[in-house]
Amino acid sequence: MSTVNVRPMTASEFDAWEHATTAEFAAEQVAIGRWPLEGSVERAIADNTSRLPQGMNTPRMLFLQGTDADGATVGHAWVSLDHPQGSPDLAFLFDIQVAEERRGMGFGRALLAAVEAAVVDAGVPALELNVFGHNTPAVSLYDSSGYSVTTQQMRKTLSPSRESEHLHREE
Repeated sequence: MSTVNVRPMTASEFDAWEHATTAEFAAEQVAIGRWPLEGSVERAIADNTSRLPQGMNTPRMLFLQGTDADGATVGHAWVSLDHPQGSPDLAFLFDIQVAEERRGMGFGRALLAAVEAAVVDAGVPALELNVFGHNTPAVSLYDSSGYSVTTQQMRKTLSPSRESEHLHREE
């Protein structure tokens, strides 16, 4: 397994991360049909601002940069040591990502393990996360790392059938 160390992000790393992750989050919300394209980036910025009123200095947040044995960046993570729904003794992993050119080399598993260690070091005994269902590599990683499904959202795109059209006309 590859080795990854984590350290706090610098201000410039945070700024670059925040810009990139906001755009990526907006694109994911649009792709899954949760948000319309128009205004999605602004909505993602507002979401981050509400969660991070003091930016990288927001208390109880970890903004971690993952590095390999040579000190080169392999990825990053954002963890809240307080669960957004107030669950006790449960941190929440908002974002974790391995740099594209470093994927498929075991760094994802190593970065996740380093993040988990940082959470434990901060005094929180459990970590929760959300993952998009279509992100099968991440789902597989989390499953093989001991995460279990605690809730699951499912969606089906519906189209009117002839019978439902008939029922609506009769009403």
